[in-house]
Amino acid sequence: MTAPATQTRSDRRKVLEAALEAVRLRDQFSPFKESPSKKLHGEAAPRLGEERFQARLGKPFELDQPGEIGRVGEAEISPYTRKPLGIDYLRCDPDALIKAARAAMGSWAATSPDTRADVLIEMLFELEKDTFETAHATMHTAGQGFVMAFSGSGANALDRGLEALVYGYKAQMDVPDTARWTKRFLDPEPVTLDKRYHRVPLGPAAIVCCATFPLWNAYPALTANLMTGNAAILKPHPSSILPTAMAVATCRRVLERAGFDPNLVLLATDSPDHPVTKELISHPDCRIIDYTGSQRFGTWIEQNAGDRLVFTETAGCNSVVFHSAQDFEKAAGAVVRAMSSFSSQMCTAPQNYFIPRSGVRSGDRVIAYEEAVQILVSAIDRIAGDNATGSAVCATVQAESTLGNVEEMTARGEREGRILRRASPVANPDYPDARTCSPVLIESEPDNEDFYGEERFGPIGFVIPVETAEEGVERATRQARSRGAISSYLYSTDEDFIEKALPAYIAAGASVSVNIDGGMPVNFMAAYSDYHVTGLNPAGNASLTDLAFVAPRFRVVQTRRKAG
Repeated sequence: MTAPATQTRSDRRKVLEAALEAVRLRDQFSPFKESPSKKLHGEAAPRLGEERFQARLGKPFELDQPGEIGRVGEAEISPYTRKPLGIDYLRCDPDALIKAARAAMGSWAATSPDTRADVLIEMLFELEKDTFETAHATMHTAGQGFVMAFSGSGANALDRGLEALVYGYKAQMDVPDTARWTKRFLDPEPVTLDKRYHRVPLGPAAIVCCATFPLWNAYPALTANLMTGNAAILKPHPSSILPTAMAVATCRRVLERAGFDPNLVLLATDSPDHPVTKELISHPDCRIIDYTGSQRFGTWIEQNAGDRLVFTETAGCNSVVFHSAQDFEKAAGAVVRAMSSFSSQMCTAPQNYFIPRSGVRSGDRVIAYEEAVQILVSAIDRIAGDNATGSAVCATVQAESTLGNVEEMTARGEREGRILRRASPVANPDYPDARTCSPVLIESEPDNEDFYGEERFGPIGFVIPVETAEEGVERATRQARSRGAISSYLYSTDEDFIEKALPAYIAAGASVSVNIDGGMPVNFMAAYSDYHVTGLNPAGNASLTDLAFVAPRFRVVQTRRKAG
């Protein structure tokens, strides 16, 4: 479905109905444009988007919000140019933001779910208009390649936002506005009551965004909160503020145009030296926390949130188990591409490769363990060494500290394992100073789980030789239960093996992809169809997107009286 350039209320209603049907069927759907092709957007759109981004550099970002106490932005340094963006943003007192958010909720909470849905769908399409500019902003803060930034901060993120909106709408429409209730008790005449049901939002929400995918997780949290009547305060990572700030400005403009208080959406910035997240989420009037980021801080939030409603997506120790394959080289190429994509800074990137010591059957022959290892290494080399596409696939490393992770794991690998492939820079002809790194691949003995058995953020992969593929499944699923897993990958041509393995993944709350070896990125997560994170292991306590992600954000208060 493609939405018209200028939407009417009827057009937005059609989008809502189509999205409702998509989540019912869990089928492919999107009203947004995923590709930056000029055929879809016209010749001028790419150029104008880049020009608007360039025009923001070196200037203050203007946003009219309450409680300004200073300016921040010094941590925004492009991973492509290694130069500061030079943009400064207002820093606001958290107490002022929470109070403004609470005050803004009155008329918004009182309006109907249909009206809120209408405004929010308009908001999503307004955000889509900025996608080319947002893509450049995401590139030069998060470090993604342009195409990934265009889709990951554009259509894919907007789809997740619409999906959460739809589930919020469904949850509220399950609650009628009124009901007439009749029941006979002891008296001859039955009792008849008129009842009214009031959907009451919990209160202001703090949305803590991650550095590498600033909008993909922010949009579903944003629409889930707004759709259920709550205000939302977005707290971007200090090194990746611009995409979130632009989105907040657009949301505020749409809300004001629709006659609502723009303080329903607010921006809370900070700096590495003076973080604000704990102060914001500890405020007594902050009632909801949406968090994406490190497992350590996510666990702290879960343990210290008190009576606040908390939704987290943190980290996973994602695994690949090879039993057999129709074409091992093709399967290896698919998972290695997922590991190389954006230098393994995606939460669905595979990290641990379990390979039987006896080898992997591929078609009519058995590929010995050492040959299988070399196939993995060669697949990485081909991507990293491809001057035409390598830089687009690997993109950049967002933070200097991630290169430190690579160096630390390499040093440990030299002591505790075997270095199969060393990390190396990836040539970028357009940005010669870009911070780049192709994956290091390390062999580790199975029992050294303290080494490979947790997420090692960045382009770091481990090959673990196991006696059997069954052992690989056991170790992979045990790690999922104890350390978390967001995406798991299994390759086998033996249906009996697959059927015996799947219950272990399901019990671990580890979603698994079986025998996906091409035609799509193996780690792609589709809105309206794929549940992202299960909430059943330490990788996060919530799933994008289901009713459980939205329904707790409001409660129902009833009034009843005898019918007149």
